Amino acid sequence: MRTPLVLLNARLLDPATGGFLPDTALAASGGRITALGDDSHVRALADASTTVVDLKGAVVTPGLVDGHIHPVSGAELTHGLDLSGCTDLEQLRETLAAGVRGLARGAWLTGWGLDPNAFGDRPVETAPFDSVLDGVPATLLLFDAHSMLANRRALELAGVDGPRTFDQASAEVVCDAEGRPTGLLLEDAACELVERVAPQPTRAERRDRLAAALRAMAATGLTGGHAMDANGDSLAFYAELDEAGQLPLRLRVAPWCQPGSDADAVRELIAGQGVGGRLWRTEGVKIFMDGTIDNGTAWLEQPDRNGESTHAFWPDPEVFTRIVGEFHRAGVPVATHAIGDAAVRHVLDAIEKAQASDGSRSGAGVRVRHRVEHIETVPDDTLRRFAELGVIASVQPTHCCDFTRADHTDNWSRRLGEERAARAWRCRDLWDSGATVVLGSDWPIAPYPPLGVMGGARHRRPSRDLTQAPHGPEQALTALQALQGMTVNAARAAGEEHLAGRLAIGHRADLTVLADDPLTVAATELPDLPVLLTVVDGGVTHRDAGL
Repeated sequence: MRTPLVLLNARLLDPATGGFLPDTALAASGGRITALGDDSHVRALADASTTVVDLKGAVVTPGLVDGHIHPVSGAELTHGLDLSGCTDLEQLRETLAAGVRGLARGAWLTGWGLDPNAFGDRPVETAPFDSVLDGVPATLLLFDAHSMLANRRALELAGVDGPRTFDQASAEVVCDAEGRPTGLLLEDAACELVERVAPQPTRAERRDRLAAALRAMAATGLTGGHAMDANGDSLAFYAELDEAGQLPLRLRVAPWCQPGSDADAVRELIAGQGVGGRLWRTEGVKIFMDGTIDNGTAWLEQPDRNGESTHAFWPDPEVFTRIVGEFHRAGVPVATHAIGDAAVRHVLDAIEKAQASDGSRSGAGVRVRHRVEHIETVPDDTLRRFAELGVIASVQPTHCCDFTRADHTDNWSRRLGEERAARAWRCRDLWDSGATVVLGSDWPIAPYPPLGVMGGARHRRPSRDLTQAPHGPEQALTALQALQGMTVNAARAAGEEHLAGRLAIGHRADLTVLADDPLTVAATELPDLPVLLTVVDGGVTHRDAGL
């Protein structure tokens, strides 16, 4: 049998134990690990067609997998002005003014990554920079991608001059006391009012942007991702790139099920399970139970300090419960966006009810591995239920790092108040309660490099200023736990423990090669650890020039 890849002089790290295997070499063929052993034994398996790489003592881990990512929408949304570095209104106005100067006549200005903390105590609205954008239609996506600022000209072109009603209970055209739009649009149903009249890239441009984004992800050591959408041309793009040999990540895709989905829509989502190619496959569905705390659209058991975040994304949460039961009985795992404590509790209740309906839960595990995504604030009595129900806890620790502050002066914390802000991203409590914790970035909400995600899970400090105090240091994961969150636990969440997450014969040859041991590199230095080689399905998707 041909052996397309041989890695020599390696340190093979086992994320299950945190120790190194006794072997120093690895061979792969047919997309699987076919041999482990010493250099001389494995080198003998190579022939003229084999790619042989001397790693010179570099560390090989199972491929790093992002547990929550949006490749297609992220590639589309991260064009235009990057506003993520704007920390106050003065910086924001300067950045927008520079963007306007570079625009062609009649063009729209677009921006992304806007942090509401830049507004300080002022309302999030377009008024502070109306003069800068005078006559120029502009859309500025807030960092959470659940909300947008559209200026007066953009709203005028879209015909938005007052409040609207939507099937999504949290969607809103925010208006002032006189009923005039402030520019803030909450949730995608409201944002689409303006997006549909704004200029759109061509299909070819969108595919090229996706391909470029995926190549960049591979260069950071990512070998796979749990893609939490399949909107528009997403599946077609994955299929085309896969067939052309240009898909550098293994993707598990969960299409959305939105409020208003009827029986036919649910049946269609069930029928579409398993569709895919060599490196991508539709597995599960994504549902929203609430919005975000920063926008006041999360679902909390008690209102936030602004009197908001009081209801679910679904107008009737019991419809959500019924649909979860239908997916469960069909064997389809559900990944539910649930940020607020009431949202998380309702999702767990719905899963428990679904399991009880067919007796699928037992001490040996569960038949369908459902997930809860984000889990930003939950009380103590919720933690144990993840393990009891076999529900995966999918968390994004860099959201806590970059969008909140240890002193609780940020928008997220101020809205929640001290008690609930102290329950921020309880990664360690979830882990210690027995939950399977999976780490992800939620890109484009936060940067996708996996070493940054793992480092953030350990230090919980703002990535732009690591000298600042950590937010909730007691919730930090250990180095080994952070690695497991992107390897063995990601495999478990996908029901693929027998295929992925370990360096073992017969497992997928999805590998990440690092210049040093990620378990001994300091958390604050981990994002800078060089990625030397990325391998997906036995093929090299990234190779450092010095290797």
